[in-house]
Amino acid sequence: MISARFITTVSSRPPADRRKSLVFSRMIKYDRQSRSFKTKMTKSLLRSLLDGQPPGTPESLIVRCLSQRGAISAAQIARLTGLARSTVSTALTGLKKSGIVVELAAADETTKGVGRPPATLTLNPEAGTCVGVHLSLDEIRVAVADVSHSFISEKIIPLGLDYPPDRAAKLTKAAIAQCYEENSLSASGLLGVGVSVSGPVSPEGFVQRASIVPTWAGVNIRHVFGPVLEQPIFAANESNCAAIAEMMWGAAVGYEDFVLFKIDLGVGGAIVQHGRVVTGIAGGAGEFGHMSIDPSGDLCRCGNRGCLELYASFNRPLEQIARVTGRRVTMDDVIRMAEQGDVGALRMIEDTAEMAGRGLGMIGSVLNPPLIIIGGRMALAGDILLTPLIAAYERHTLIKARDVAPDRRTRIIIGKHTENDVLLGAVGLVLSHYGRLQ
Repeated sequence: MISARFITTVSSRPPADRRKSLVFSRMIKYDRQSRSFKTKMTKSLLRSLLDGQPPGTPESLIVRCLSQRGAISAAQIARLTGLARSTVSTALTGLKKSGIVVELAAADETTKGVGRPPATLTLNPEAGTCVGVHLSLDEIRVAVADVSHSFISEKIIPLGLDYPPDRAAKLTKAAIAQCYEENSLSASGLLGVGVSVSGPVSPEGFVQRASIVPTWAGVNIRHVFGPVLEQPIFAANESNCAAIAEMMWGAAVGYEDFVLFKIDLGVGGAIVQHGRVVTGIAGGAGEFGHMSIDPSGDLCRCGNRGCLELYASFNRPLEQIARVTGRRVTMDDVIRMAEQGDVGALRMIEDTAEMAGRGLGMIGSVLNPPLIIIGGRMALAGDILLTPLIAAYERHTLIKARDVAPDRRTRIIIGKHTENDVLLGAVGLVLSHYGRLQ
């Protein structure tokens, strides 16, 4: 029997008999010796079922549900897929026999008889793996996970500014190969690669208005990575990836509708409706930072004037604090200063929260979401940011908390995976089969 502690942080691969998960915080185990199947056949079958072949079969629906949700019970599968419990039971019998699905038992197996918790099911971790890639300002981050949502490995590839796409693809391929070699993984089990990009991504895979890495503007992600990696490519804007991470493993678990609002050196966002990220016709949905709130305001990098990003991001406050202190400061520095009571740092965070809350008030009046998740680096300020932000939201949105019952109020909370949401979301693209480029 093998046990594995599943936690929520990303780190290097543990010893062979332990894997750190993206999701769970309890001990689970499965019987490795009970599986008798041909690995290659299982991987091939899993790939076809994830692709929806044959379309609409109970097996395909169950496999895709487990790929997206991770470890859940048969009753949850029935509820999420809409299949009858008897149909789920029959399909699961075949999937277990083929080695696609395995049953996990709680570490404490002393509970027997009446009241025993239902068995938890997951895709077999040896049946397939996926890779997430985040294209950052001056580095590329690569993560490998298996289909049971267990994290395996991470690599960081340092690069200079404005790195070219062809070099990025080659270095990414080398990093993936190294991860698989170091962890004795078979490349035949790789189901796809998800790519997180700092800019809107069109349905065809073109990067639009890439301000973080300008050399990527107009580049087709599939054309860059597809021929080099020779794998299915999935891609999305980094804010959409962050929303996927929060929906699959974070603060939005259980929510089908919510808004993500990122406050960092820029301002970004994502809209989720009915469990799917809204991208818009050209991939530009959720670009909250470029709502113009002052048509006569300063010129924004996008070419418009008075964009919310100019006032609600933390770029300008960093410059102002640097002038006052006479040294370069980071967002982490400012948060630490605020926690220690520095009045200037506190004022900068409060001013940012005021403008962010005003912008969110407009979003709330349009969408009236049940949940708003605050992400980005500044979310690490916690209540120092959140309290004035919520107050500003209440002043500027149409439906006030006092107007409705508690269960009808918009909740505003800090995200759970603020520091690694975009990379987790890139992995989530493959697991949820979202954003595949054709």
